[in-house]
Amino acid sequence: MSLRAGIRADEQEGFGRPARRSRPRTKDRPDYSSAEVGTVFTVDRGRYRCDLGDRIVSATKARALGRGGVIVGDRVRLVGDTSGSEGTMARIVEVLPRDTVLRRTADDDDPYERPVVANADQLLVVTALTDPPPRPGMIDRILVAAYDAGIAPVLCLTKADLASPGELIDLYGPLDLPILVTEPEADLTAVREVLAGHRTVLVGHSGVGKSTLVNLLIPGLDRPVGEVNEVTGRGRHTSTSAIALRLPSPGGIVIDTPGVRSFGLSHVTPDAFLRAFSDLAPYTEDCPRGCDHSSSAPECGLDDAVAVGLVPAARLDSFRRLERAFTTPAT
Repeated sequence: MSLRAGIRADEQEGFGRPARRSRPRTKDRPDYSSAEVGTVFTVDRGRYRCDLGDRIVSATKARALGRGGVIVGDRVRLVGDTSGSEGTMARIVEVLPRDTVLRRTADDDDPYERPVVANADQLLVVTALTDPPPRPGMIDRILVAAYDAGIAPVLCLTKADLASPGELIDLYGPLDLPILVTEPEADLTAVREVLAGHRTVLVGHSGVGKSTLVNLLIPGLDRPVGEVNEVTGRGRHTSTSAIALRLPSPGGIVIDTPGVRSFGLSHVTPDAFLRAFSDLAPYTEDCPRGCDHSSSAPECGLDDAVAVGLVPAARLDSFRRLERAFTTPAT
């Protein structure tokens, strides 16, 4: 990496354990507090496309940040050529603290967490009403991950021209989350209003219409759209990595992600999940030690709260259905 003797292309390499018989290296690290700040919109084979508001900048990553240290949605400090001109390259030298991180694991017994996106404040669970058919088990798992990450969930039901949304609306209505229903050629004003001013990550299994929805929200984008296999009923992946995109007026950012066929929750703990339900948590304070708050748990405070009318029964049923997603495979 030397440009000439004694000068390195990346000043971050100058820190670390000194080699034998060499002078100790300085402990004074570069000050990047005045460096420009951008948001990572795409990550592709070691190259990062960062949005600086008025321009898009291509960048590499400083070696000191390590592998996997930067993901879509990160706010980062950049140095070097940040003009965004063709052929130029900046360098990411610092990742600012994250507000949220959406994570998943490949399977429930996989201890390795996979960060999906950073700094999203809203999660749009996209599911088709048919072709492919809805998978409530998968929806429940994605909702659990959203609640665990502190990200507000929204349910978006597509292809309403082919099937009725009534059953899913009844199933998820007690969770008090916004539910959007769309169909081809439908007015998307309600969707735009929900997305306006938010950083929204779209999650769902393949073929449910995430990229189609993004194309409708951003005219001229032309994201690749997949078809559903008639034999398996599953969609094929058309997105290979997450990408953040700015919405036209009234604004906001959407992050389209590759379709998922599993959503492991080994990184989520029951206590953390319960804290996301602030209306239910106070009623568990007097539960017996070791209470798992399931329907079979004896003397659970949640059942007492329902019995005296402090909690709607449908709300508790929905909470317990989501909690079962910790141990029940997605269907």
